[in-house]
Amino acid sequence: MILSAEKIYKQYAQLPVLKGVDVHINKGEIVSIVGSSGAGKSTLLHILGSLDNADSGTITLNNQPMNLLKGKQLAHFRNQHIGFVFQFHHLLPEFTALENVCMPGWIAKRNKQQVAQEATLLLQQLGLSNRVHHKPQALSGGEQQRVAVARALINKPAIVFADEPTGNLDSTNAKELHQLFVELKTRLQQTFLIVTHNDELAAMSDRIIHMKDGKIVQ
Repeated sequence: MILSAEKIYKQYAQLPVLKGVDVHINKGEIVSIVGSSGAGKSTLLHILGSLDNADSGTITLNNQPMNLLKGKQLAHFRNQHIGFVFQFHHLLPEFTALENVCMPGWIAKRNKQQVAQEATLLLQQLGLSNRVHHKPQALSGGEQQRVAVARALINKPAIVFADEPTGNLDSTNAKELHQLFVELKTRLQQTFLIVTHNDELAAMSDRIIHMKDGKIVQ
């Protein structure tokens, strides 16, 4: 099991957002979290990805209890074991596609030449071999999101968390992105946990988790 979360609680001010959520994700699984706005989906994803803290509960990722990690240790673990894809790609506008993909590898102080070679190969595999040296503003929305996926994969993470990854794409690009996730799962045994409002795209997952009012419902 790649990810195990037990009894996750979170509230902001006096408003309970997560009310004792359990999540278990196996290696090579694509799991989608669906539910109405305000159900707690993105909050849960951010807590599982260590971008936010739970008020209580335990999270184990790749056999590492997350609550034992703080500060630089946690940042290092996140960089090594977790990839992120967001609705808005968050590419750095002053850098090329290749440089954007390399960034997590460089932050991890890996060999620069090796990272660049891996990033170039990833971009080729994602159909962007002719866009490697383009900056984000010269790329389409679908291309920008593929660059973001390549960036998420560069350190060979245990899991990729995707928060509404197709929310800013048209239906064709949205479908292509989810098909890409399926291909990556098949080819690399890559694990994905995806928050989405799109039922058609969620149906392409191995498993769907339904959330309502801060809880998982059947």
